[in-house]
Amino acid sequence: MDKRKLIVYIAVSLDGYIAKADGDISWLSAVEQEGEDYGYSKFIETIDTVIMGRKTYHKVLTFGGEFPHKGRKCYVVTRSKRSATSNLEFYNDDIGALVKKLRSKPGKHIFLDGGAQLINSYIKLDLIDEYIISVIPVLLGAGIPLFNSGRPEQSLKLHNVQHFPSGLVQMHYIRHAE
Repeated sequence: MDKRKLIVYIAVSLDGYIAKADGDISWLSAVEQEGEDYGYSKFIETIDTVIMGRKTYHKVLTFGGEFPHKGRKCYVVTRSKRSATSNLEFYNDDIGALVKKLRSKPGKHIFLDGGAQLINSYIKLDLIDEYIISVIPVLLGAGIPLFNSGRPEQSLKLHNVQHFPSGLVQMHYIRHAE
């Protein structure tokens, strides 16, 4: 069996921000088109576990409707203790140990669903296997950057690039095997 991969699937502005400084992501609607999900449904079929930060979790809750990861095991990384539900666990321990534990069990891949602080923590631990980054044709000028400084250098291999009529460009990178 292949190793379960930790995969980032995220959208950024052309200038590298995942949200405005106040967390606003309404600019993502610039590429919304009826019947087009930019491969998200296909991607979601490959995962059964989601790791997200507390701020991302709270943002997802503001969308209304049913929690989008209801049928998957979901870990919300937070500093505070909270009780778990059947598929949702608030995790406040070693994040590297969490991925190692998940990889030791059979299953589909693991979706690292933000935010930037958590993604950068996993980059520093060298645990992210793939990045699927959708670039939205918007310049925000400021906001929350996807990548922070202070992370180690990493070689990535371009697996695929797709461009769409909306102007969105999606790049899929795989961690380069040394």
